[in-house]
Amino acid sequence: MDVREALYTTRAMRRVKPDPIPVDVQTRIMDAAVRAPSGGNTQNWRFLLVDDPEVKGKLGPIYRQAMSVLWATYYKDRIDAAHAAPDLEESKSMLRVQKSAQWLADNFEAVPLYLFGFTQHDPGGSSIYPALWSAQLAARAEGVGSALTQVLVFHNDEVFDILGVPTDDHWFMSGCVSLGYPTGKWGVAARQPAHDVTWRNQWGADPGFRDPEPLWP
Repeated sequence: MDVREALYTTRAMRRVKPDPIPVDVQTRIMDAAVRAPSGGNTQNWRFLLVDDPEVKGKLGPIYRQAMSVLWATYYKDRIDAAHAAPDLEESKSMLRVQKSAQWLADNFEAVPLYLFGFTQHDPGGSSIYPALWSAQLAARAEGVGSALTQVLVFHNDEVFDILGVPTDDHWFMSGCVSLGYPTGKWGVAARQPAHDVTWRNQWGADPGFRDPEPLWP
């Protein structure tokens, strides 16, 4: 797959089939992930693949509770505004995102594979996030959809206990990536044009380019 196709079409794909992901596909995804940049080449990361129904069964209720907290706090104002003016494009976009994210919560146990990323002494995630993104790009090349979520950090201790993560070695749970063959179609995600969110040399200064439409394909 062309790298630009992967970059432009690797968006959050939360609705996936329950079909298992073959181990050889998982191997290629993880082999790509560990090639990501690592600060000082310390590689102070660990990855945990979860496909055991029993483990997912324990995590599912926790994930749903965490999502309910997210809707009631961080996203509450945006969701309320979207329901108040449902015909606005931004409202439609917000409600689509909520519906998609809630599908993942409601169907957590049916998703075939999760990839947890942990980092040691690096809560900022400067190394682990490039690795997780590389995993998502590699998954896209394999036809596997993915979505990164962090809401389980609301229940960090419970998740550590379920997954058997040591609590005395300074490990930080940076995120969880859902993985599965998508039920929908790949496509270029709608985003603000780069020139609307990019400046040059000084805050608010013109970046020197304007491209209102995606440059791929």
